Amino acid sequence: MLEIRGANDRGLADFGWLKSRHTFSFGHYHDPEQEGFSDLLVINDDRVTPGRGFGTHPHRDMEIFSYVLDGALEHKDSMGTGSIIRPGDVQMMSAGTGVRHSEFNSSATDALHFLQIWIVPDKKGVAPRYQQVHFAPEEKRGRLRLIISPEGTGGSLAVHQDARVYAGLFDGAEQATLTLDADRHAYVHVARGSVELNGQRLNEGDGARVRDERQLALARGEGAEVLVFDLRPNELPVL
Repeated sequence: MLEIRGANDRGLADFGWLKSRHTFSFGHYHDPEQEGFSDLLVINDDRVTPGRGFGTHPHRDMEIFSYVLDGALEHKDSMGTGSIIRPGDVQMMSAGTGVRHSEFNSSATDALHFLQIWIVPDKKGVAPRYQQVHFAPEEKRGRLRLIISPEGTGGSLAVHQDARVYAGLFDGAEQATLTLDADRHAYVHVARGSVELNGQRLNEGDGARVRDERQLALARGEGAEVLVFDLRPNELPVL
């Protein structure tokens, strides 16, 4: 069963320098029907004007990753990390016992477009850590590339949760399938373009909760960039 979450149904925050679409409840946007899905708690689709960003602020006991679509994201944190995240890069910050960080558009002229995604960890009080990996377009072209997994399998980033995240690029005849275990859920988010998921057309910003499906089939993409989350079957994250 697919439950479609339309792009225009998402929450909206507009601060001038930041325009953000919230797939799930976040900040001032609250919808009791959209309180995450399994251990996936947040998908924020953020667009940041040049030179602006999020000042230093704290997090704890959360797995937070950023997926840059356009522009460059400058990250600094209390672990001493300083980095620039560009398209193709995936950044993972495990907040654990506590970390402070800032994230800015590093360009004075170009806009920044990125996804920030939160996954609830399976344990609290772990040591904070930072990871960053680049996945070239050819690794994702016409396939689902594993980018996040519990064990950091195959060069993916490690996450403190029984969750796996895949990224794919699809155009024209390119297609891919993902087989799910019988007791798993999935969430599919179209970061850009459009694609068919099990025969249903999804456009940029659309998402789909997936239950009771053993296979996901992505096909007939038009400039599509897609994230797929393989998740435990619990309906709501436990904080």
